[in-house]
Amino acid sequence: MSGHSKWANIKRQKGVADAKRGQIFTKVTRAIIIAVREGGSNPEANFRLRLAIQKARDSSMPMENIERAIKKGSGELEGTTMAEMTIEGYGAGGAAVLVQALSDNRNRTIQEVRSIFTRHGGSLGESGCVAWLFDQKGMITVKTNGLKADDLALQAIDAGAEDVKIGDNYVEIYTKPSELEKVKGALEQNGLKITSTELSMVPKTTVELEEKPALQTIKLIDKLEELDEVQHVATNADFSESVLEKYQAAVG
Repeated sequence: MSGHSKWANIKRQKGVADAKRGQIFTKVTRAIIIAVREGGSNPEANFRLRLAIQKARDSSMPMENIERAIKKGSGELEGTTMAEMTIEGYGAGGAAVLVQALSDNRNRTIQEVRSIFTRHGGSLGESGCVAWLFDQKGMITVKTNGLKADDLALQAIDAGAEDVKIGDNYVEIYTKPSELEKVKGALEQNGLKITSTELSMVPKTTVELEEKPALQTIKLIDKLEELDEVQHVATNADFSESVLEKYQAAVG
C-alpha cells in the first residue's frame, strides 16, 4: 500500500476533511466543470461526471452547488476556463511525486507547486520523469465497521477487483478504471457502505524513506493538497507506521 494512501486514510478518520469542506467543494466544483466540458452534461453518458458528482455527494456538497457547477461546465452559466495539467517531481529522499491539477492559470500553478517542492526538500522534474512509475486504477475505500476484512476482500475479488489492501478499520479495493462502477455497484448490492470512490494513480512499486525525508515528503503532500488547483497527489513513498504516527502527533 502506498504511504500516501495510509496518510490519506488517517486524515479521513480524523475528520480533517470536514475542517476543510469549503476547499473540498472548490476542488469538486472544478472536477465537475472539466468533466462536463469534456464529456457533456448528462451523467448517464459521462462516467467522469458521475464520479465527480458522487464525490461531491460524499463530501455533503449541496445539490444546488452541483447543478451550478454542471451549468458552468456546459456554458449555461459563465465560468473560468480551466485546463488539466500534470506536474512531476521528487520529494526529499528521491521519492516520486505526481501532481494532477485543474487550473485557470498554468504558470501561476506551476510556480506555486514549485515553491512548495523547494520549501520541503523536493524539486520539480521534466515531463514524464515519474509518470511511468504509476498506473491509473479505480480505488474504492470501504470501512470494515466490525466486519471481517478478509471477508470484505473476498467479496471485492468476487466482484471483479484486481487487488485489495487491508488497513486499520478499512479496506482499499483496486480495479481497472473501466471496472470501477461495476465493482462498486456489486459491493453496494451486498450492503457494504462505500467511503470513497475515485480514479487514482497507484505506484507500480514503492520505496520506504528514512524518517527525516519521509516526514518532509508527507509535509510536501499535505501542502500540495491545500492548493485549490490540485486535485490529486500520488507518491511511490511508503511511510512506516512510526513515521505516520510521528507526523500525526506533530500536526495534532
